[in-house]
Amino acid sequence: MIKAHQINYKHREFSILDEVDVSLENGEFLAIVGPNGAGKSSLLSVLANEVKQGKQKILFKHKQISEWNVRELSMHKSKFSQHNSNEIPLQVKDVVMMGRYPYFESQPKQEDHVAMNTMMYETDIYHLKDRDYNTLSGGEKQRVHLSRVMAQLDNAIDHKLVFLDEPLNNLDVKHQYKALEIIRKFTHKENSAIVVLHDLNLAAQFADKILLMKAGRVAAYGTPEEVFTAENISSAYNFPCTICEHPVNANPMIIFG
Repeated sequence: MIKAHQINYKHREFSILDEVDVSLENGEFLAIVGPNGAGKSSLLSVLANEVKQGKQKILFKHKQISEWNVRELSMHKSKFSQHNSNEIPLQVKDVVMMGRYPYFESQPKQEDHVAMNTMMYETDIYHLKDRDYNTLSGGEKQRVHLSRVMAQLDNAIDHKLVFLDEPLNNLDVKHQYKALEIIRKFTHKENSAIVVLHDLNLAAQFADKILLMKAGRVAAYGTPEEVFTAENISSAYNFPCTICEHPVNANPMIIFG
């Protein structure tokens, strides 16, 4: 699906990413975790071809990602940013429809409306479709953009990839789980997802693979059981923790303190 080798990224003289390797297969849910300033969002932007610096070796579907046609690429991958505008003078349905722009020239087709409505139902915002986006709460706006990004990939193409940068911000517990279920449902169709998460226990519950970062480098990579050890987490976060087995699903459960 996507392979990146020795990703380096600097801002002025400050090194943000240092020789990071990432590999993701079809159908995998990869969670990127780590403390503030570890380089998680920067890595996501580089992988998504939004930041170009030097000769980055990033292959997407066996082709250098920089060589893709922009419109074609937008049908294969989409990205959810943690920084979306709070002031968009549109109704909710029009913001979600922005995700369908790669598929029509002037007027959306029937399949575009179906994709838009389907995702608004899944993210629990259909009842808000005629509301002014600017009147929504932070969590409602977050769900609008999740709908937009996922509607963008509603097509017949195999093995699509979604990047999501902290998609759970401002969401209550119910909608955090609904968002992660939407992502997991997407990956169960042989698509893939790379998601920046802060909640380690949610990452352990939903992700197939974990990339733990510290100071711009990969601190650990593997399954939740392989990565979420007391030694790895305490070292990365510089804070003590205990690992135990989740009583419901047997996944690693992290208790800080």
